[in-house]
Amino acid sequence: MSTAIRAASILPARREEIELHTADGLRLVGELALPADREPVATLVCLHPLPTHGGMMDSHVFRKAAWRLPALADLAVLRFNTRGTSSVRGTSEGTFDGGDAERYDVAAAIEYAEFADLPEIWLLGWSFGTDLTLRHGCDPVIAGAILLSPPLRSSTDADLAQWARAGKPLTALVPEFDDYLRPEEARRRFAVVPQAEVIGVPGAKHLWVGDAETVLDEVVRRVNPAVPVPLPSRWDGPMETGDASAYADRTVAAFADLPTPDAQWG
Repeated sequence: MSTAIRAASILPARREEIELHTADGLRLVGELALPADREPVATLVCLHPLPTHGGMMDSHVFRKAAWRLPALADLAVLRFNTRGTSSVRGTSEGTFDGGDAERYDVAAAIEYAEFADLPEIWLLGWSFGTDLTLRHGCDPVIAGAILLSPPLRSSTDADLAQWARAGKPLTALVPEFDDYLRPEEARRRFAVVPQAEVIGVPGAKHLWVGDAETVLDEVVRRVNPAVPVPLPSRWDGPMETGDASAYADRTVAAFADLPTPDAQWG
């Protein structure tokens, strides 16, 4: 008998706690989730929202991706805490550096995925994680990138030009009511990347509360197009229930970024 897939549902997968080691000598904590009984078709390396405002490897969209996509879409999902960031998994060494020294964190995650022979490596950045993606993620082994709520806060035209030259697929999912960058402006800013696809998501906001399923569908549509979307809302098989109570003291608003100097919406 099938069971509804809910926010805390954990579908079967092979899950392993991992450590990443950066070129500047730090140990970062993370998790790799793989399909339970087969090899993955593609890989998501998740770069989380701003850690000074609650972002971490367990930010809700990434948690749901790790709990569902290995089973529903044959994907490997690699999540980790950037330097100085904490979650239930633990605290990564180092100190938040505003996206600069985090270049080593991104490189360590890509290196881990490459050395583990994970296939078709995609970066999935969210908010602050989109700036890490654009600034530090255009690596030769990366197949493409998907950006969730990109504020384009510290990313420069030179960063966008690098992606344009690389020709790698770049998709930006932009909420209609985003606090920092809305679809019309996003299309203008990303126009310098000919292959960039900007998708405005009606009714959505920066934190994707209530819209995680839409995000996962769009991610799967690009990373493993052989899988039909929308993804199933029910599961016929074993299922566990996750415990998110450790984050009960973190309000949803805590996952928001600080306003940019030219933000039009606060």
